[in-house]
Amino acid sequence: MIIRPVAHHDLDALQQIAVESGPGFTSLIDDRTFLRDKIQHSIDSFARRVYEPGQESYLFVLEDEDSGELMGTTGIEASVGLSSPLYHYHKSRVVHHSSELDLFNSVEVLNMCNHYTGCTEICTLYLRPRFRRANAGKLLSRVRFLFMAQHPQRFADTVIAEMRGISDDNGESPFWNWLRVHFVNLDFATVTHLSGAGNKRFIAELMPKYPLYTNLLSDSARDVIGQVHPGTRPALAMLEREGFRHKDYVDLFDAGPTVEAERSQIRSIAQSRQCRIQVLDADTAVLDPGPVCGEGEPLLLANTATDGFRATITDQARYLPEHQLLQIPADLAAQLNLEGGAIARFLPLNASSGEHQATEHWSSPSATRFSSLNRSNTEEFRHAL
Repeated sequence: MIIRPVAHHDLDALQQIAVESGPGFTSLIDDRTFLRDKIQHSIDSFARRVYEPGQESYLFVLEDEDSGELMGTTGIEASVGLSSPLYHYHKSRVVHHSSELDLFNSVEVLNMCNHYTGCTEICTLYLRPRFRRANAGKLLSRVRFLFMAQHPQRFADTVIAEMRGISDDNGESPFWNWLRVHFVNLDFATVTHLSGAGNKRFIAELMPKYPLYTNLLSDSARDVIGQVHPGTRPALAMLEREGFRHKDYVDLFDAGPTVEAERSQIRSIAQSRQCRIQVLDADTAVLDPGPVCGEGEPLLLANTATDGFRATITDQARYLPEHQLLQIPADLAAQLNLEGGAIARFLPLNASSGEHQATEHWSSPSATRFSSLNRSNTEEFRHAL
């Protein structure tokens, strides 16, 4: 499995993924012109020299290196809400109190807002059902954090993810069905298609501008506020392990939760390591003094390029911490466009668990003081989330 930037020859497969993902997956829609423009925008974003986040959009694809088929997609929007508003509902409570009548009532409300304007959004994660295999989902989710760690100037301090809300097999959303009856007489597939294509004018024109009192909603609509689609639960669990938290912002159409984290505190970013590469083949003089870490254990490995970005999961590497050197076989180096002496970034797959042992295992045993500091920093980091 190889992660790489999307290319124009991926258009047919990308359209098929847009069909497979169904309504509610607004970052990919079944429209060839839209998808062609999205591919070009991504190509331009990877090629652009960037000093601060703007309207760049990075779309990666997961390719089966044996068959060449696309297994899935994953993406990053550098700074959302700049050219087209990013709307959410914020769930809060209002209190009505009359001291004269001695009556008190606390009511939950939803207020429309643009709270996340300017934030970085991770998005477009989809793994095709027939390609679901060990570590494929982890690679699609966590590769974005390796890219952010290597190119922090391209991304905002706050990173968000909009999680898909509840809808049935027919693409019907209980939350939207209530809004449709009372405010916008368009079906769920149509509004998600319009929104995904950037046509959000109808939101300002037709959606209610005053707080929605949730006790006035139908039971089925109220029950799904902040809930995720069953197929999205593994992705949410993975993000929660990275440190993402839900702070009561939900999607306008299906009421799915939006989660957020500070970029610097995302575990895969904080625990990733930069290293030099030593390519091993039959003629290589192997540098092997001192301890070796992680031999035979899976890690996520990426080069440090932008438009030439490549990443994969491998168990064929071993790390020499005293030299900050990662030894990999020649065929793997070729797949990742890495040469001997090149800089790469890697992340042990068990590092996001938050356990001290994961970090210490990849540290030099002789660096006792460094390991002690690492434990202290990890503990502080754990409780800061």
